[in-house]
Amino acid sequence: MQTYSIALIPGDGIGRDVTAAAWSVLEKVSSDAGFALKGTEFPWSCKFYKETGAMMPADGIETLRGFDAILLGAVGWPAEVPDSVSLHGLLLPIRKAFVQYANIRPHRLLPGVQGPLKAEAFDILCIRENTEGEYSGAGGRVHQGTADEVAVETSIFTRKGVERILRFGFEQARARRGKLASITKSNAQKYSMVFWDEVTKELSSEYPDVTVTSYHIDAMAARMVMAPESLDVVVASNLFGDILTDLGAAIQGGLGFAASANINPDRSAPSMFEPVHGSAPDIAHLGIANPMATIWSAAMMLDHLGEKDAAVRIMAALEQTTARGIGTVPGKDKTDVITAAVLAALS
Repeated sequence: MQTYSIALIPGDGIGRDVTAAAWSVLEKVSSDAGFALKGTEFPWSCKFYKETGAMMPADGIETLRGFDAILLGAVGWPAEVPDSVSLHGLLLPIRKAFVQYANIRPHRLLPGVQGPLKAEAFDILCIRENTEGEYSGAGGRVHQGTADEVAVETSIFTRKGVERILRFGFEQARARRGKLASITKSNAQKYSMVFWDEVTKELSSEYPDVTVTSYHIDAMAARMVMAPESLDVVVASNLFGDILTDLGAAIQGGLGFAASANINPDRSAPSMFEPVHGSAPDIAHLGIANPMATIWSAAMMLDHLGEKDAAVRIMAALEQTTARGIGTVPGKDKTDVITAAVLAALS
């Protein structure tokens, strides 16, 4: 029997509840499909930081390296630990160390979910560059606390980094509906974004079967609201992709449905799968967190591991659940009720 080792990092707030829900779904579908999942849980979180002074141990990256995949709940507790500490202490180091340069976020309405738009038939795959760009962490501050204080944050775009994320986007578009939207702001950012546009044009000659359109970030934000059905694969830099995918979550019914995958495409290190709704401290421990984004992320994990039939079964169970009106309205159904409905649909 094939056995996959999965690192579980429930994290903070509702992360613990949604990770437990997703794991119960994974155990059910793996048992039915004839493969096994061995989960190892790690307590790395803001609570761990308060106790130890670090978001994860010094050997955390090497500990994770031996796993087949990582399933993350949510990290962050701003009232206790600044987000800049939790993000740079756990998520970004994992993404960078394991070269998870492709962040994938699907945006479509599940049956029975009412989004804020009239359009219902959109299916957008956003691909965000995940290891450099605006979140490179290059910069600093001088003369802090004085009238002469200066803060510098430098975006870093390498040819290797831009080319590989665009190529990944082209490949995804080729496997879907053959349309790629490349996002920049090259009318204002005349170095990094013009460079991105140039690399897009260079690569397009290798993919004559893919229709490529370049958009400025502001125009794309408008298009995602006005004509989401016109979009297929959208590829963007770290910052622009981050912003657009929150918009994508909004039009698909909310963050409770926002799944994501941090992919190492050459599989030289584990990939990480997580919902993007955050730890939601305001509703933590109320038992009303929607676990669907995490369950969707878990389906993406199985697809990445090669268990495609099991991934399809999970997505079908999610669709059956929302079609019954369960989990479609934020806060209406308890986490355990939604989870039980998904498990019943799997059966």
